[in-house]
Amino acid sequence: MRKATPDDPKGLIFEAYRIEGITKAECRSIFLDWALSLSTDRDTHKAMRSLLELHGQDRSHPMSEVLGEGLHTIATPRRRGGWRSRKRD
Repeated sequence: MRKATPDDPKGLIFEAYRIEGITKAECRSIFLDWALSLSTDRDTHKAMRSLLELHGQDRSHPMSEVLGEGLHTIATPRRRGGWRSRKRD
């Protein structure tokens, strides 16, 4: 099995599944690093699904839980306004 893939360029998720006794908090930290290292042209949801298929056979593993939560909570970023969207008095 290859360590780094286009969906896991640094091999962070691969390594997380191999750390014995890893906690969910540690997996969240790794997940954040993974998300920041993913190229901007990559579909995050598709990458998470792919990584779950590849590594997540054990659904009770903390990283499987974190990836699963990510699929349900991560939204596509959108602009929420700023100084130009304020109403003028």
